[in-house]
Amino acid sequence: MRVFGIRIGVDPSWFLALFLFIWWLTDYYQSALPGGDDGAAFALATVSALLFFLSILLHELGHAVVAIRNRISIAGIDLWLFGGIAKMSQDTSSPGVEFRVAVAGPVVTLLIAILCAGLGMLAAGGANDYWNAVAFDAEGSAGGFVAMMSYLASINVVLLVFNLIPAFPLDGGRIARAIAWKVTGDRTRATNFAATIGQGFAYVLIGTGIAALLGAELPLLGKMDFIGGLWFIFIGMFLGQAARSATYQTAVLSRIEGVRVADVMDDEPVAIPAQMSIGDALHEYFLRYRYDWFPVVDDAGRFVGIVDRERAERIPEDRQPVFTVREILRSEEDNLRVKSDDPLEALLGRQALMRLGALMAVDDGGRLLGVVTWDQVRRALQQGTAGAASR
Repeated sequence: MRVFGIRIGVDPSWFLALFLFIWWLTDYYQSALPGGDDGAAFALATVSALLFFLSILLHELGHAVVAIRNRISIAGIDLWLFGGIAKMSQDTSSPGVEFRVAVAGPVVTLLIAILCAGLGMLAAGGANDYWNAVAFDAEGSAGGFVAMMSYLASINVVLLVFNLIPAFPLDGGRIARAIAWKVTGDRTRATNFAATIGQGFAYVLIGTGIAALLGAELPLLGKMDFIGGLWFIFIGMFLGQAARSATYQTAVLSRIEGVRVADVMDDEPVAIPAQMSIGDALHEYFLRYRYDWFPVVDDAGRFVGIVDRERAERIPEDRQPVFTVREILRSEEDNLRVKSDDPLEALLGRQALMRLGALMAVDDGGRLLGVVTWDQVRRALQQGTAGAASR
C-alpha cells in the first residue's frame, strides 16, 4: 500500500516474526489474564502483534516524513524479521538533517508509548490495575484491553531504549553520528566513529546470546530461553553487518560527493517527438539506432514518457502510419525523471534505474536535458570503490 505517497511493503521474513510474536503473546496473555481463556488470549495476541508492527511502521514513517521534508526521497518502507526500515534514496546532507531524521522515529515511538499508557490507565480506572498488568500479575483485575495497552506501552518503551543506544545503524547511533559530524565537520569520520560503536554493541549482543544458550544467569536479564538467545545472536549479527556496510558505503559515497547527474549524463539524448507516427519511429529510430526504447518529448522538448520497440511492433503494420508515438508511450515520467543538478548518490535507491537501466535528466520545466544510464553510475561508483579500497 501507499501512505503519504510512500510505498509500504513486507518482506517474507516478516510473516515469521508475526508468527513468533503471536505465539509468545498468546502465552503472555494466558498468564496475565484472569481465567487464561485460550481463544481470548490468541485473539488478543494477534491484535497486539499487528498493533506492535503498526507502531514500528509509524516509527519508520516518522523518519520518512522528516526525510521528505528535508528533500530526501524515500524509496519505500519495508517490514521484515527485525522490525522495519525506511529506505532513503540518498544520505543526509548535513548534521542537522541527520539529527532531525534520526530523532523523528524515537519521538513517534515515545508518543505511542505515552498514548498506550494513558489509554490503559483510563480503561483500568487508575494506575494500580494498570501497573499490575505491566507486571504480568495474573491476580489483578485488569481486562484484556488494559493488558494489551500495557504490553504495547512496555514494548514501545523497550523499542525506544534499544533504538537510542548510540550504536550505528540504530537511531541512537545516527544521533551520535550527527553530533560527531557536527564536531568534526567530516561525515566519513563521524560514520566510522558511530559504526565502531555499533560493531562493539553487536559483539555484546552476540556474546549475550551465546551465554544465554549456555544457560548462564545474565545481569538484568536473568535466564533466557533458547529462542531469546538465538534472537540476540541474530540481531547482533545483523547490526554488525549493517555497521560494516555503512562504513564502506559512506567511504564510497565520499568519493562521489559533489558529483551531479549533469557530470555523468549523456547531454545529447536521442528522443522521439510525441506526434511522430509509429511507422516513422520504427524506421527512423528503432531500425537506425537498434535501441529497445527511447525517451519521448513534446513540441516544447518536455519529457513525457518512453516508448518500447516491442510495444510499437505490436501495432498492425497498416495502422502504424495512423497511430502516433504518444498513443503507445509509457507515461512513467515521475518515476523516470531526475534533475540534472541532483547529486549522483540520489540515484542509487531508484528502482526505475535498475529496472530500465537509465533515468531522464530534466530541468525545472521538465525539458529533457540528458539521459543517465546505470553503466555511467556504476563507472562513477567503481572509481569511488577503487579509491575507498586503496585507503
